[in-house]
Amino acid sequence: AASTSGAPRPAANLKKAATNRMITIKEAKTRAELKDFVKFSFDLYKGNPYWVPPLINDELEEFNKEKNPVFNHAEAKFYLAYKDGKIAGKVAAIINWQEINDQNVKKVRFGWFDFIDDLEVSKALLDKVFEYGREHNLEYAEGPMGFSNLDKVGVLTEGFNEVGTMITWYNYPYYMEHLQKLGFTIEKEYRESIFSFNDVDPAPFQKASALIKKRYKLHTVEFKSTKEVMPYVDKMFALFNKTYEKLSSFVAISDIQIEYFKKKYIGLINPDYIKFIEDEDKNLIAFTIVMPSFTEALIKAKGKLFPFGFIHLLRAKNNSRDVVFYLIGIDPEYQNKGVTAIIFEDFYKVFQKNNIRHCIRTPELETNHAMNNLWKNFNPKIHKRRKTYRKDL
Repeated sequence: AASTSGAPRPAANLKKAATNRMITIKEAKTRAELKDFVKFSFDLYKGNPYWVPPLINDELEEFNKEKNPVFNHAEAKFYLAYKDGKIAGKVAAIINWQEINDQNVKKVRFGWFDFIDDLEVSKALLDKVFEYGREHNLEYAEGPMGFSNLDKVGVLTEGFNEVGTMITWYNYPYYMEHLQKLGFTIEKEYRESIFSFNDVDPAPFQKASALIKKRYKLHTVEFKSTKEVMPYVDKMFALFNKTYEKLSSFVAISDIQIEYFKKKYIGLINPDYIKFIEDEDKNLIAFTIVMPSFTEALIKAKGKLFPFGFIHLLRAKNNSRDVVFYLIGIDPEYQNKGVTAIIFEDFYKVFQKNNIRHCIRTPELETNHAMNNLWKNFNPKIHKRRKTYRKDL
C-alpha cells in the first residue's frame, strides 16, 4: 500500500507486527552476521524503485576493523533486532574518538539504521546505542550518520519519490515519525538539489572566468588518466580539511584515510570530472570532484560486483548522462574572489562534450550559506531534504 506521501511501504512480510512478540537484540560480529546486517536492507526495500542498493562487499569492507582505517580513531558495534525469529531492524553505534577528543563533542553516532514499521523494534535498537554511549560517559546520541564527513548522513524527510544516489541513504516516511515519538529532536538539516544542464547560461561565468584567471594568475590542472590524479590527492584533502574545518561537526580526514580513499574511490571517477586550480606557484587553491551517477548501475548490479555488476559500473563511469557534484573545496583566502566561475567554465566544457543532462548536489547543510548560494544562478530545484536527530543520554 502507498503511504500518504506517495512513497511505497515495505513488503507485506515486513509490515508492523503485533507488539506483544519478543524482540531480541544481537551484536553482529562475524562476517556472516555482518552480511546479514547488510542484506536486511535488501529485504526491507525489495521492490522499492527509489532505494539504491550498495555493493555488499563494499559495505562489509567498510565495517572491517582490519581494513577500514577509520577504526584507528573510531569504534563501532553493529546490532541486529530479531522479532519472531526474523531480522526486523539494524543499527550501527559509532564512537569517533577524534571528534570527542579534538572537539570535545561527547556524542555517540548511529547510522545504517533500518527497521520495520514497529516502534518497539526501533526503540530496542536505539536503547543499545544509548547504552553504548553511556558506557563511555557520552552526553547525547546523534544520527543517522557514518564514521566521518565522507559518509552518508541524515534521515530522508522529503523526496521519498526521488531515486537516491550511491552516497545517500534512503528510508521510508515512518522513520522520522519513530524518532519523534522516541523523544529525538532535530539537530541538523540538509538539502539536496538538482538542476538541468540544458538550462545553464554559460555567458556570465565564461566572462568572469577569464578575468579571475588573469587577475590572480590562476590556471586549471586537467587529467587524462587516474594515474595522473594520484599525486594531487594528498594536497586535495589538505585543502578539504582547511575549507570545511569551521563547519559544525567537521572531523578532519587523516593521512591513512586519504590512502584508503585513493584505493577505493579514485578509480571510479572519470578523470574528466576532476579539476584542480593552482596559482602561479602551483599551490592548490581549489578542487572539484564530480562523480558520474552510478544509481542505475547499482540498481542493476543488485549488490554484487560479479558476474555482471562491474560491467554496469564501468559503463556508467564513462557514459552516464547524470553527474553528482561530490566534493568542492576552495581555499578560504579565495572564497570570495570568483574562483567558482573558473570551476563552472571547466565543467561546462566537459558536460557539453559528454552530453550531460542533470547535475545533482550531495546533501548540503542548510546553514552552509556559501555553498547554497553557489548554485543560485543555475535554477536548482530542491528535491530532497534530510535531517539528523539527537537525544540527550
